[in-house]
Amino acid sequence: MKAAYIEQTGSYEKIKVGDLPIPEVKSSEVLLKVDYVSVNHIDTFVRAGGFKTNMQYPFVIGRDAVGTIQKIGDEVTEFRVGDRVWTNSMGYDGRSGITSEFVAVPTNRLFKAPDVDERQLIASVHSSATAQILLSDILKVKSNKNILIEGAAGHVGTKLLQISKLLGLNVTTTSNQRDFDRLKKLGSNELIDYHQEISGIDELFDYIVDTSGKVDLNDNLNLLNLYGQIGMITAPKSNQFKFDVREFYTSSKSIKGFVISHASLEQLRGAGRALNYGFENNQLLDDSILELPLEKASEAHRMLEEGLDHGKRIVLKVN
Repeated sequence: MKAAYIEQTGSYEKIKVGDLPIPEVKSSEVLLKVDYVSVNHIDTFVRAGGFKTNMQYPFVIGRDAVGTIQKIGDEVTEFRVGDRVWTNSMGYDGRSGITSEFVAVPTNRLFKAPDVDERQLIASVHSSATAQILLSDILKVKSNKNILIEGAAGHVGTKLLQISKLLGLNVTTTSNQRDFDRLKKLGSNELIDYHQEISGIDELFDYIVDTSGKVDLNDNLNLLNLYGQIGMITAPKSNQFKFDVREFYTSSKSIKGFVISHASLEQLRGAGRALNYGFENNQLLDDSILELPLEKASEAHRMLEEGLDHGKRIVLKVN
């Protein structure tokens, strides 16, 4: 089978595209014929060796794929040959990646795909799962509370907005004014120009998520209500900060960091069910997509690393 793989970590130039054996299917796995894979920043970190994880060489790159089941293991009962499915937790922690014509996937990391555009689905999964787990499992948000999403026009920002609305939150967003109409259609209750100083906002929030890494952490801490929480999915640009410790702890505020590669299987499965509910209702499927062939896997990594994706989600067509 044709696959994109590496034989050692390093530059995107280390990615090779060639023939590898079709994987054997264990009793609790299925053999997936891959249609599309998404290319995410975490894929570049794993390939470069910046995200340390167990891998066996040749290592097939990538973590998120959608396709059709070709074969099932002896113990598989919940899936059938011909089912359209997706997965989003391969390609690290000892598991092979998915940028190949065929891949063996454990059934506990597999979800049936609703009848929606496959490219839109797999382009959405990484950002949507990040947003779902952050809100539901890390922050444990409650309905009718107020959330501020900074940099809401980006991939994760739009998913945070949509899922926040599904969870019953009142949402305020910051973005460029040109994105106001789009974010309003997605459910933002209040829109703020990101050029405005955050410290000048009068409202207080129960939850704040900065997707941009451009907002001073202390400014956000000052915008939190009693028991308020900051969900951190990127570090502030300076990577350093000072804050009023007494006011922080006497107001019972908290900062909770999250990266999806450390999500538990239980969290991933809960997110998968929630995402499928959104997909079935034509939600979370709003990304602009750049489609490239499998042979362009190295180019896709280069584009992400050099910021040449122009705000689009990169998807590789495999079959």
